[in-house]
Amino acid sequence: MIPLKKERVLAVGLMSGTSLDGIDAALVEIRGSGFSTEVKLLAFKTYPYDGDMKERILHACHRETSSVDLICKLNVELGMLMAEAVKNVVAHSDVELSDIDFVSSHGQTIHHMPDDQATLQIGELSVIAHETGCVTVGDFRPSDMAVGGQGAPLVPFVDELLFRHKEKGRILANIGGMANLTVLPPQRNQEEPVVAFDTGPGNVLVDAIVRIGSKGRLAFDEGGEIASKGEVKERWLDQLMAFDRFLTLPYPKSTGREYYTEQRANAIWQEGIEQGFTFEDIVATVTAYTVRSIAMTVKEQVPKSANIQEVFVGGGGVHNRVIMNGLAAELQLPVKSMEEVDFSSDAKEAIAFAIFGNEFLRLKPNNTPTATGAKKAVAMGKLALPF
Repeated sequence: MIPLKKERVLAVGLMSGTSLDGIDAALVEIRGSGFSTEVKLLAFKTYPYDGDMKERILHACHRETSSVDLICKLNVELGMLMAEAVKNVVAHSDVELSDIDFVSSHGQTIHHMPDDQATLQIGELSVIAHETGCVTVGDFRPSDMAVGGQGAPLVPFVDELLFRHKEKGRILANIGGMANLTVLPPQRNQEEPVVAFDTGPGNVLVDAIVRIGSKGRLAFDEGGEIASKGEVKERWLDQLMAFDRFLTLPYPKSTGREYYTEQRANAIWQEGIEQGFTFEDIVATVTAYTVRSIAMTVKEQVPKSANIQEVFVGGGGVHNRVIMNGLAAELQLPVKSMEEVDFSSDAKEAIAFAIFGNEFLRLKPNNTPTATGAKKAVAMGKLALPF
């Protein structure tokens, strides 16, 4: 493999998270690599999954409803959808598809088993490469897991490149289906490592509860409107958090739908109904579960030496006012969207995977061992050529 030598590249980063909202496609211009990386967002769009596709992906994620033929078919179908996302986002820009140097795809996580160094992301890279005519990079997590890491979280590598402040300690939180955070000590504290890990549920349980309570009419709590009308049932919230053994695990740690399952959401819903709580109360309490689990982790597991002074949030949770206001109240710190540092909250992860691809194609390590627990830094990724 000949390393990428161009100073300036055009790339499309693809992300499809555990929320199953759809495929995020970010067209970016990247200059340089490593700590000299500069990135400019040229176009971004989310291509939602239709109801049938979302349901099939959910079925593929759970042992009770999955099958090998379903996963095989979805691998190809998602590859086609991801290729279409690439072509469409480029079509909404001032560049041509033939100008794109590479596509870099996270894929769609079906199952994540960090204790067994096993994970599966689908969305066939060869399909993307041949449908778009672009060099395609993806399937990043296994390379980290092969050297003892959990294969997650990955985005902290990019957080450190782009957002570490000279004087202020920062937390960068991403609230998607799961919630994770990156702890960025000030640059002047060179001896202080960057650590990152999943904190627990992001939107995954809230979204599931909203679907159950609305009988499928609603997919999520837009803006936190439902939660804002309910009352947080504190005693029940304490019980829910005490039941969750993931919250108190030491880092490095990562999680997914394998732990925060649809069955768990259904059990929470039934508990709430049996106690006479309203739909709004249940949503408010489960939303508080997300907020408290993040805040508890910050208070109990983030090193005090990191000198945290501000928190920036990306992912779908940034649009939920109850989550954002709740975090600010719990942490007693400024909690801001990524837009406050001139970055797109919604596009952040798709942009990050474009940067992962850039590092991989330059034959440079792109994981963060202090975040994943890997024994060493490695160049994560696999390559599919269109010819």
